[in-house]
Formats: sequence, structure tokens, C-alpha cells
Amino acid sequence: MNNLNRRSFLKSSSILAGATLITPSLLSCRNPNSKLNIAVIGVGGRGRANWNPVLETENIVAMCDVDDKTAKKGYDRIIEVSPTVKKYKDFRVMFDEMHKQIDAVIISTPDHTHFAAAMIAMEMGKHVYIEKPLAHSVWECRTLKKAANYYNIVSQMGNQGHTTNGIRLIKEWYEAGILGEVEEIHAWIGGYNFGKGHYFDLPENFPPPENEIPDHLNWDLWLGPRENRDYNSIYAPRSWRGFFDFGNGKLGDWSCHTLDGPFWAMDLGMPTEVDSYVENRFNEHHFVSEKSIVTYKFPKNDKRNGVTLKWFEGIPPQNDPYWAAEELKAWGKELPTWGGMIMRGSKRSLYTHGRPNTPELLVSENEWNDIQKSLPEQTIPRLKWGDETPVQEWIDAIKNDYLPESNFNYSADLTEMALIGTLSQRFGARIIYDTENMKITNRPDIDSYIKETVREGWEYGNSLV
Repeated sequence: MNNLNRRSFLKSSSILAGATLITPSLLSCRNPNSKLNIAVIGVGGRGRANWNPVLETENIVAMCDVDDKTAKKGYDRIIEVSPTVKKYKDFRVMFDEMHKQIDAVIISTPDHTHFAAAMIAMEMGKHVYIEKPLAHSVWECRTLKKAANYYNIVSQMGNQGHTTNGIRLIKEWYEAGILGEVEEIHAWIGGYNFGKGHYFDLPENFPPPENEIPDHLNWDLWLGPRENRDYNSIYAPRSWRGFFDFGNGKLGDWSCHTLDGPFWAMDLGMPTEVDSYVENRFNEHHFVSEKSIVTYKFPKNDKRNGVTLKWFEGIPPQNDPYWAAEELKAWGKELPTWGGMIMRGSKRSLYTHGRPNTPELLVSENEWNDIQKSLPEQTIPRLKWGDETPVQEWIDAIKNDYLPESNFNYSADLTEMALIGTLSQRFGARIIYDTENMKITNRPDIDSYIKETVREGWEYGNSLV
């Protein structure tokens, strides 16, 4: 963990230039052994995975979900431990009524509603945890980063691999020169598994036919900032990820895991160019495609040469047009269809499965034995074994006044990098990206998606721009 004191950070942050409001740390005088009062937004699904590790160590004082059916088991479990917990469907009402009793917020809703919930929380001085990916648009990522610094809160994105020993090894090995110069990275993820019950189900037709809204779901609140449309069960609770209005496909979802290692270790930053080859497109309906190859170009900086990163999605291994399969085969390994990543170095290559938890150097047993005799010093502090979840790191950071590693200064950049690729994939287009001005310079039609329009009543964050 990088024990960067929030107050020291803010003094050097350019966002405070000319600022008139600085919210003090809510917990600067808190005993680290005391419990936090936490509000949970998104109780079922990933929500349960996020709040469960701290259910009995902290106080969950409020829980909010738009779907009583998917949240029921979570509701029952939280009430079992915290009988006085308040229950809500609209997080705006929750904050209005309970802001004085809340210290921190865990947000595990679909991607398109992360931003509104987080902005309200930060404006009230609450510490914020958001399930990955951080946000749904580039502008939202930039604004969340600004807000976290401006309001002096402890932030964290829930990309689980970032808290592990494995990703720290990737960074330390790379910085020690074990890989040599890395100019190529290949990553892949399996197909979309279109079919009933999966995350990326295809609807019967486009647009999806109108279904009766079930009594247990508040459809208007589920839509949040998105324009109104007829309800169909394909959207909620599970397959919203396939629709670009709500999710960001597998690239937006999984790159926060699969590309986290090289992005952090190599300080990749933003690409200047992204291009996509896409098969079986549903673009006119803004739905994910079955197969694609997304190519990122990262410019040279003072630490490394330029880097080409290719993301392969839904391409059968036997038809792989990339070197990753042959690279693994040469070392007696099979390329797993569900996902992985290889950093190809001038000295050695590094391989991970879907998350960066267990990196492997592609070397012989004898060479590995030699490398272990002179492994680089572990310069990045490790979390205590058993406390490696992002939410536990975040809780510890709040109580001990530092920023966890996947705070919004880092995770907003990681997510932005992914979202630029998602836009290229969404439109099957070559994109030239001006990161300094947050602008796609060659496609004004795609540039309009950098900041998305929202429904009346869902405008947040504009005062920070």
C-alpha cells in the first residue's frame, strides 16, 4: 500500500487551485479500531461480494437497491447482523435522510449509475468504493478523479487483482529489468456466451419487445440517467452489460483485471490511437459484437519505448492470429480460452490468467531457479494475507488516513484507457485520441460519447469541470 497522506496529496493537487471549499477528513480524529457507518448501494450480485467482507467488522446503516427480488438474500443477511439498518430504493432519498449517519459508501450498481451515486456521496464528504469499471464515460472518470481530490475522501475501485501479491510482483519484476524492453502486449477473453442466463444475452429482436415491469423492480430508478425505454427482462438484472447504453462489454468489464498488471507496471497512460476489427456487429442497436480485435498504440515516454497492445475477444484459439498461443505452446502451456495476458519482453515474457494474481515468467525450470537467487527487493508493501479484498484495503485506508492503490487517481486512468478502446470497438472505428484535451480528433460523431447526455434530474459533477 502506498501510505500517501491525503492532506499532503491535496496540497500538491492542481485541482485545488482557486478552490473555496475544502471538506475536512471526516475521520481525522477517529480511532482506527472503531467501526465505520457504511451505506450499501446495490445489495445483490457483486454488491454482496463487496459488502460481505465487512458486514461484521463495520456498521451497515443503510442499504439501497432498485430490485427487491435480486436483493432479498442480501437484505435478509444484513438485517440479521444489523437489525436497525434502513432500507431504500432511491439512493438520492437515502442521502437526503441519512447523510449525517453515513461515513462511507459501497456502490455496486450497473456501470451507468456509478457516477451519480458517487458524486452525491463525495459532495457530502463520504468515502467511496465503486465496483469496476469505475464509470461509464471518459468524462465521468475524469470528474470522479477531480471530485475525490477536491472533497478529500478516500476512494477505491474494486478490481480485485490490484490488492494481490501477484500484481506487485509484475511491477517489481518489470522495473528490475527481468523482462527487458516490452513493446508488445497481447490479452484475450472468451466469447460472449450468448444464451439465456448469461451476462451478454441477445434479445429476441431489436429493440427488445416491451415486457410488463415486475412489481419487485423500480424500472425508472434502474434506468437512472439513461433515456426512458420499454422494460424487457433482457436488461435487468443480468444482461445489461451487452448494451452499450448501460455497460461496456467485456473490454470495459474485464480489462480492469486483465490489463491492470501492464498498465500499472509500465505506466502505459493513455493511447494516442486505437483501432478495431469487429465481426458480427450489432452497432445500429449499440449492442456488443461477438468477435473483435482492438489494437492500442501507446506513445514512447521517458521510461520506455512505444507499446502496441492487442485485445482479442471471442476468437477461437485454433484460429488465433496472434503469437500468444504459440508463445505458450512453446513452453508447454495451452492458451486458456476464458482469458489471459502476455507481456512480451526482449529478455523474457510474462504470462497471467484473467486476473494479475498469479504471474508466471515463461522460462525453463533451470532459468527460474537462477532468477529466484537474485529476485528484486519487494518495494511495494503487501496486504496482510486474508485481508486482500479491495474493500478491506479501502476500510483500512479510511481508518489510517492513506490512499489505497486503486484509488481514483489510478483507477480513473485505467478505466479511461479501457473506455477509449470500448468506443473503438463499439463503432468498429479507428480513433485518434488527444488525451490532454480529452478529445477524439478524427471522429466528431464518436467524440460526442466522451461525455454522455443524461436525463433531467441526473446531472452531477458539472461544477467541477
